[in-house]
Amino acid sequence: MRINFLLPVVNMSGGIKVIAIYAKYLSDKGHEVFLISPTDSELPLFKKLKSVLKGKGWPKKAKTDNGHLSALGLTHRELETYRQVTDDDLPDADVVIATWWETAEWAYDLSPSKGAKFYFIQHYEKFDFVPQVRCDATYRLPLHKIVIAKWLLNLMQKKFGDNSVDLVPNSVDKNQFYADERDKQAVPTIGFLYAFTHFKGVDITLAVIKKLKETIPNLRVISFGSYMPDDFPMWDNTIEFHYSPAQDKIGDLYARCDVWITASRTEGFNLPAMEAMACRTPLVSTKAGWPEEAVINGFNGFLTEVDDIDGLVEASRKILLATDKIWKIYSNNAYKTLENSSWQDSADMFEAALYRGIKRIKSGELTKHYSQ
Repeated sequence: MRINFLLPVVNMSGGIKVIAIYAKYLSDKGHEVFLISPTDSELPLFKKLKSVLKGKGWPKKAKTDNGHLSALGLTHRELETYRQVTDDDLPDADVVIATWWETAEWAYDLSPSKGAKFYFIQHYEKFDFVPQVRCDATYRLPLHKIVIAKWLLNLMQKKFGDNSVDLVPNSVDKNQFYADERDKQAVPTIGFLYAFTHFKGVDITLAVIKKLKETIPNLRVISFGSYMPDDFPMWDNTIEFHYSPAQDKIGDLYARCDVWITASRTEGFNLPAMEAMACRTPLVSTKAGWPEEAVINGFNGFLTEVDDIDGLVEASRKILLATDKIWKIYSNNAYKTLENSSWQDSADMFEAALYRGIKRIKSGELTKHYSQ
């Protein structure tokens, strides 16, 4: 197949990472893959507002050099400005895949020669900084949907009336994210991913850490992210922060923690949570994204409600203050949660979803469904 991917601005996000994995897999299988994305030099105002916090302007961001797409040997074209992708920008293809609500609009406007039209959905992108009516409208376009999580599958079925969505769950690279069986750290250690966007809940995580230190004064905190947290309110300068670490170092950071915490208010999936568990680190998480499917209270971690600071504190304490024997049970169970997960299997499912979608589109099933 000839496959066009329509990307948003390329960065170091988990969403771009997943796209890169599938693009590379499809290319290695002999498919002809072309990726295109706008540059962030002229982002629309609503996108700029997304990254402005307390009137501080743009956060400091790492230079990613195309981030997860670097060194993959794939054909990636970055447009000269932020604008809609048109027929003139793309080669003719068998498949064109939108990967963000705005790119779904672009895909819909393309001629059939650019490929059967797909929508790879990694989140319900109805954020405060997004035109919500337009965003919702994209999920009603006659594009074959592929989603990454059960909650997204249920949403597409119940809210948008599409019962033929393909679910392709994410996985984890076990060569990169792996740790040998270990004991608890000599100093209680908690870790989290830093992101400045409100829905990631870092403000909640910092409030949890502050309360934990009241009873665990020697608590060590490890964090990493592709933005510097200098201007983030409540930031604790005693946190051991790693700015845009090399990909092959991230597994070591997970493995240095006794618990990984994520306080997201919403998540499409939450790939770092999966990566941390693959490194034998128990998880404490809000009920958002993949953790809600995978975490069993008292087995491999704990779940709490969104914005429940006290619940997150209590859950974190249970793991941090557990005996070595009990902690090791949590740790090994976290690892076993990912035992049957494989990017190879996920990529095979993604490829199969493309073939299935082509048949639906050629038969007119999608057009008929959305015209009713």
